[in-house]
Amino acid sequence: MRKTLYFLLFLVPFFGCESTPPVEQQPVLDLVPQVKSLQKQKGSLDFRKVILLEGEVLASFDDYLRSSLSTRGVDLLQPEKNSANIEFHQVDFGAESSYELKINKEGVIINAAHTSGFFYGIQTLLQIIDGNRADLQLPLVDIEDEALFQHRGVLLDCCRHFMSVEKVKKVIDLMAYHKMNVLHWHLTEDQGWRIEIDAFPKLTEVGAWRTEPDGSTHGGFYTKEQIREIVSYAADRQVEIIPEIEMPGHSTAAIAAYPWLSCSGEATEVVNEWGVFQNIYCAGNDSTFAFLETVLDEVCELFPSPYIHIGGDEAPKTNWESCSNCQQRLKLEGLHDEHELQSYFIQRMGQYLAEKGKQIIGWDEILEGGLPDGAIVQSWRGMDGGIQALEQGGATIMSPTSHAYFDYPITTTNLEKVYGFDPMPEGISEDRRSFVLGGECNLWTEHIPEDRLEIMMFPRVCAMAEVLWTKRSAKDYSDFKQRMKQHYQRLDLLDVNYGFPEWPISIETEIEDERFFAEVVPNLEDGSLQVFAGEELIGSEITDTFRFEVLGEMMLDFVLKQGGRAFEDRLSDHLYKHLGVLGAPLQSSEYSPYYTGGGDRALVDGLLGSNDFRDGRWQAVQGDDLFIVLDLKEEREVKSVASNFLFYNNAWIFLPDSVAFEVSMNGENWESLASPLAFDFDQRIKNEVEVLRVKYDFESRKARFLRMRAYNRGKTPVWHDAPGEPAWLFCDEFIVE
Repeated sequence: MRKTLYFLLFLVPFFGCESTPPVEQQPVLDLVPQVKSLQKQKGSLDFRKVILLEGEVLASFDDYLRSSLSTRGVDLLQPEKNSANIEFHQVDFGAESSYELKINKEGVIINAAHTSGFFYGIQTLLQIIDGNRADLQLPLVDIEDEALFQHRGVLLDCCRHFMSVEKVKKVIDLMAYHKMNVLHWHLTEDQGWRIEIDAFPKLTEVGAWRTEPDGSTHGGFYTKEQIREIVSYAADRQVEIIPEIEMPGHSTAAIAAYPWLSCSGEATEVVNEWGVFQNIYCAGNDSTFAFLETVLDEVCELFPSPYIHIGGDEAPKTNWESCSNCQQRLKLEGLHDEHELQSYFIQRMGQYLAEKGKQIIGWDEILEGGLPDGAIVQSWRGMDGGIQALEQGGATIMSPTSHAYFDYPITTTNLEKVYGFDPMPEGISEDRRSFVLGGECNLWTEHIPEDRLEIMMFPRVCAMAEVLWTKRSAKDYSDFKQRMKQHYQRLDLLDVNYGFPEWPISIETEIEDERFFAEVVPNLEDGSLQVFAGEELIGSEITDTFRFEVLGEMMLDFVLKQGGRAFEDRLSDHLYKHLGVLGAPLQSSEYSPYYTGGGDRALVDGLLGSNDFRDGRWQAVQGDDLFIVLDLKEEREVKSVASNFLFYNNAWIFLPDSVAFEVSMNGENWESLASPLAFDFDQRIKNEVEVLRVKYDFESRKARFLRMRAYNRGKTPVWHDAPGEPAWLFCDEFIVE
């Protein structure tokens, strides 16, 4: 039976002018995420003046609605006779997220069974208002809607770069606007401890601050008062906050504060670089568990969520292998190896939290040594971890790097790729499908300070929101792109500093009479670009193909505009005309499908990679050598060969052990140009991203065929935080002069 809860708003026709507007604008309805069903009626509802009546009001919506309407220019008046109204009806139907929204000539009706349903109905109404904010004439519609997945999350890492309270609140507001309902708040890391713990004040006095390589200090933390404020703010917007307290790895900041938490007990500093580190919590000391239990006691008091994320990822076992206390723990507990010791660690903390009414979530590494009882697995290394959890009777949240890592550049994870994500793995039996709780988009902030957060989040969060909310049969990327044209205007109204939906320029190269040409095309709706070669402007206000000749090595910069808005990011590219681009590769390594560099011609396409290994230009192999055989198609004078290699040890990317260059006239008899050029790896242990050009000059000689082989060092070195793992080798390009 339908029960009227309250009549909140009364709408009054606007009689500000006597004349009829000469042109009737068509009301806008392009909603994101797409709703389950929508029936549009003829006509519109004037929403310029609204009356709030005193009466029975859902307390959690009263202030929120008043503020939301006022900021959108709706004039709130006193009651008047014969006014239309907005009604909220409690109706016994659907899931917690379900709602109906009806806009007719008399007013607005929102029907729902639960508080969250009413709130999502309000968000849809606010989007309709924002789409028609110029004249506030709302289209007449009947909408039915509900969420596809129950867990619709955003991971916000505030450890690598600290985020202000105001920025966290803005993230929550934008999540709610897009019907996302879980903020996974990453609060402890190697690079900073961000949550106040009364029992251990050094966690924030010491662990919240790091000295950067340039000598500056970065850090900050959230007081308990601020956390309670943010949790309450999120709850008012139907966003649940799940804190992540990392263990046993990614714990250097805590160990810097209290060195006795590690196996060695030696003093250390909060880390100022990124990656995976060997210094983790000692699993052999009961004092470690007592510390974590005390920390979690205070965490549980702050966060009402039934879930606590305990991390569990990227925990090198090297120190455990040499720690007498950890080895004693292995014997006492009857464990076979350090993987089972990690499982013991997670299981023990999970049991402690279960006694406090909390369920743990962990990254898919917690499957090592067996799935802990009651744990939810968040699958990030593809979908396999989540599938394993389902097969073992557990539940999962999907956030694979392939689609859900928004710290990745749009060259690898653009809007269309995010939209193509399906958290439901193929072949899952019907009885296990409900244990796929949903998905998350992850914003790890190693390279994302606060002023770049929104650029990396949007518009990709819009696509993820629709993936997790909208039934799959209603999804269509071309339709989504069309709706986003209007939605960008909403984001502008909400002061969102969004980035590009896809790489905003495309570059094609071609050879014409041995001249090397590049064609640049802006991939922007209603946009243009300027092209700079160094400081020289070589193309201005380009809206279509811009063709120019590449002469030698050129560094290009692009300034982009869309819809009159100039993007803050200034993009760059690196082109190089050399003899190699005139040739054809005959053979090459079996490169990784994840890092193809563009395919078989990647090493001689004249397009060079940046210092970001995910930019799509680098070709890579793991554990193997990399080689290429090049046919210049005719005998040519050659005097120099070179190649670019990437070094980034915390991503397991190393320089080659050595590089050999050879030449041939017939492709059968080869002559070495020099002894293989070798490198001293052990001197390169800092976590600095470096592009190194290996070059060899020689007296000019004729050659038709050239060969390069870069020898992989095989495994990561002993000083590495993950020693003995297969090393990556990244190359681009094989340069011939």
